[in-house]
Amino acid sequence: MYYFIVNYTGGSGKARKTWNRVHFLLKEKEIEYKAYVTKRPGHAKELAKKISELPDEDIRLIVVGGDGTINEVLNGITDFSRIRFGLIPTGSGNDFARGLGIPKDTDRALDIILSSVEGKVIDIGEVIKGNGEKRYFGISSGIGLDAIVCKKNLDSKVKKFLNKLGMGSLSYIVLTVTTLFSMETYDVNVRIKSSEKNSEGVSSELIENVHFDKLIFLAAMNFYAEGGGVPMNPNALGDDGLLSICAASGVPKWKAFLMLPILKGGKHEGKKGFTLKDAESLVFDADRPMVLHADGEYIGDEKHIEMKINKNVLNVMV
Repeated sequence: MYYFIVNYTGGSGKARKTWNRVHFLLKEKEIEYKAYVTKRPGHAKELAKKISELPDEDIRLIVVGGDGTINEVLNGITDFSRIRFGLIPTGSGNDFARGLGIPKDTDRALDIILSSVEGKVIDIGEVIKGNGEKRYFGISSGIGLDAIVCKKNLDSKVKKFLNKLGMGSLSYIVLTVTTLFSMETYDVNVRIKSSEKNSEGVSSELIENVHFDKLIFLAAMNFYAEGGGVPMNPNALGDDGLLSICAASGVPKWKAFLMLPILKGGKHEGKKGFTLKDAESLVFDADRPMVLHADGEYIGDEKHIEMKINKNVLNVMV
């Protein structure tokens, strides 16, 4: 059975038109389905929990919404092994869809779901706060500039205005520039865990302790882009069993501003001030609470944070 979780608020009202099109196509194709419309923040999580616990051996759970709705759904699913996940993107960022190559075109996105046979199994990230509270993320989790921008973007008048013009992703850029010069930087110690295989194929654990002075941001990426298509770590893949880190630190803010076009163009690897590397898990300890996000959703200000990758978790209908 196909179960749809629909968020009408995505894309400043465009989501309703998208769902009307999906509804029409499903009826035309005589596809049996059930649809649930979100009524409030957090409702998608509740619906995902309800659907994932149904006595159905073939649960195909499809989100009609944006990255925030996807994050709620991921955190509502109680048993990933019972779910086949699908997406019809309607948000302004759509970085989850971008990472999977799912088109914005509604007809094509639905065709991909309906024709999917085996799908693709991807990893899911997890961030753990100092109090032990956990949150899954599909795209990224981060501290610093990108987290502050995500927090501001939730109620941004700029975002709402640009959404109406069909340019919602530009709101991230506008807020990034204004926030960069007003934010305080952090001093952060990060414990990075990874592994490597020797010539005989035997894996060994690697631990690296890194100090970031005047940290502007650190993003742990599951997919390569966040913030409406900014390629934070162009090497990131959603099925490689790794978090791909991108950090900016140790440079004056004016220089960081001049480096933004390089970051936007995905040409920042190897440039002074940027750190790109892969990890299986990270542990952060900062000099003071840092703004933290998961998939663009503000989840608190924390001094101690852990992030890790959960390998081969979610089957996506692509």
